[in-house]
Amino acid sequence: MSKDDPNNKSTRDTHYANLRRAVRDAKRERGEIPTPQQPKRRNRGADDWKPPQLAPDQVHLYGLHTVRAALANPERQIVKLSVTQNAFARLDIGEADSQPFPVETVSPQDIDRVLGPEAIHQGVMLETRPLPVKRLGALKDSPLILVLDQVTDPHNVGAIMRSAVAFNAGAVITTMRHSPTESGVLAKSASGALELIPYIQITNLADALGELHKLGFFSVGLDSEGPAPIEQTFSGEKIALVLGAEGKGLRQKTRETVSALARLDMPGEIKSLNVSNAAAIALYATQQFLGKASS
Repeated sequence: MSKDDPNNKSTRDTHYANLRRAVRDAKRERGEIPTPQQPKRRNRGADDWKPPQLAPDQVHLYGLHTVRAALANPERQIVKLSVTQNAFARLDIGEADSQPFPVETVSPQDIDRVLGPEAIHQGVMLETRPLPVKRLGALKDSPLILVLDQVTDPHNVGAIMRSAVAFNAGAVITTMRHSPTESGVLAKSASGALELIPYIQITNLADALGELHKLGFFSVGLDSEGPAPIEQTFSGEKIALVLGAEGKGLRQKTRETVSALARLDMPGEIKSLNVSNAAAIALYATQQFLGKASS
């Protein structure tokens, strides 16, 4: 009996299985039987984990790139490095005994218990103090700074910080309320940029913009309904770019305080961008203007 013979048992079984599957699919399309739901995958321990209570002067940084950048920053005060043997070798910072801070060898599960099972820590966690806070007056010699009006997502702010460093901005300024504080999530999203640019949190954004104006900055608020394209709006030798949160954009008080409102013209079908993408484009346009102004 050949393999494809209709009298072959395995051939008949396959034929009837296909028929049953086709009948089930037809009934499901007609709504006669419910669509099976895939079981939701759970990260073991994620539901039970509670974040530790950190003191105001305590920050946990994690991930190889983030920790390397923090260790290379002379302004970063290190309390303790918790690291697996493998991750310590990958850090490539010499012998543990030669470090000017305690080094504790731990398991990945030990770090999970502190950071939670969702954190991608790569076997390394750094307990540190927050970076020293700089005052706005220290920015008087910076030709470009970035101001965020209540951008709440630390992943967006971290991505914005990376762009700010790439385009040589002098600082990222944000509000104390409705904005992320210095944290492991922010540092990881910034991928080292947190150690390279001042992150200044202020209590009143309108007052801060007024102080920047006194320092000679021309502030440009990004607004989709702005009266002119951003490249036609710049003025002077120092620019403060101001961006609002996705959805609500700039607050009314901020719109009234900036030197000018401007829009990013986009010729394609999509007319709005993620705030971190908009920041990168605006930073590029600003540097193009400043480069021409100084030449």
